[in-house]
Amino acid sequence: MKILLTGAAGFIGMHTSVRLLERGDTVVGADNLNDYYDVGLKEARLARLRTYPNFTFVKLSVEDKDGMAGLFAKELPQRVIHLAAQAGVRYSLQNPHAYIDANIQGFINILEGCRHNGVESLAYASSSSVYGGNVALPFHEHQNVDHPVSMYAATKKANELMAHTYSHLFRLPTTGLRFFTVYGPWGRPDMALFLFTKAILEGRPIDVFNNGQMVRDFTFVDDIVEGVIRVNDRPAEPNPDFDPANPDPATSDAPYRVFNIGNNQPIQLMDYIGALEKSLGRVAEKNFLPMQLGDVPATAASTVELEKWVDFHPNTPVSVGVQRFVDWYRTYYRTNS
Repeated sequence: MKILLTGAAGFIGMHTSVRLLERGDTVVGADNLNDYYDVGLKEARLARLRTYPNFTFVKLSVEDKDGMAGLFAKELPQRVIHLAAQAGVRYSLQNPHAYIDANIQGFINILEGCRHNGVESLAYASSSSVYGGNVALPFHEHQNVDHPVSMYAATKKANELMAHTYSHLFRLPTTGLRFFTVYGPWGRPDMALFLFTKAILEGRPIDVFNNGQMVRDFTFVDDIVEGVIRVNDRPAEPNPDFDPANPDPATSDAPYRVFNIGNNQPIQLMDYIGALEKSLGRVAEKNFLPMQLGDVPATAASTVELEKWVDFHPNTPVSVGVQRFVDWYRTYYRTNS
């Protein structure tokens, strides 16, 4: 099928594009190649995708209303996988307007493109951050998510609301995917594993927030991609048992769904660091710091609904995923430094 994939030069976007291209789909990849982090890394990801004859790249920002309208009208994709976003909880404290532009304005442009061009379905990136101040673990899709604790989380919650509106009004099947702390080869330089690896190899201390008392459901990127592709292949459907008198946040009488994609094996941050130390063969000097504003002490994903829908749940052990990242990091920076 022909798929428009936004954020194609991003971490998850590149990996997802490769999987789609290798199975024979046509991918139109859009990305604005902004400088939120190293553009050279984005260009290197893009270089991998350009080796596929069934890949087309368009440099474009999703918040460009006319540009996106023109792209949809020209390419007429059958389905859309929307992964472009302004990411990062901490950066949203410094530059909240970037999140409104990319994540709100950008998302309405995607929804309008789908609505007016006969797109069969939309799968889009939400985030575990929508669970906000919730402390009932594991997080599941049937819980209330009305208490975000960062602007990033608020925009992702807004995306889910906007998607439901279009599913209701225009019967556009939409599926939101709440990613849980994604890591792996080609990852983002602002994420913990990348920052820790770089610092340890350079002999610098690593910053460990909340004095190390953090729990995360670290999810390997290959598992994320498998979930994205399976959900893309099975568009959302109305829930025939939906009860408007007792509404379920995870479903609707419209073709709308949200799913967690997490490893369902939350671990202590210190154990994650321990796995990295083992892979690197070095012990990190640790700078223990208090909790950062907008952060949460623990995340854990229930993946029951995802498994029921597409017969899959992430299962890559952290020890395996961290080693794969370290192997990639050493190779990439030996070649590109």
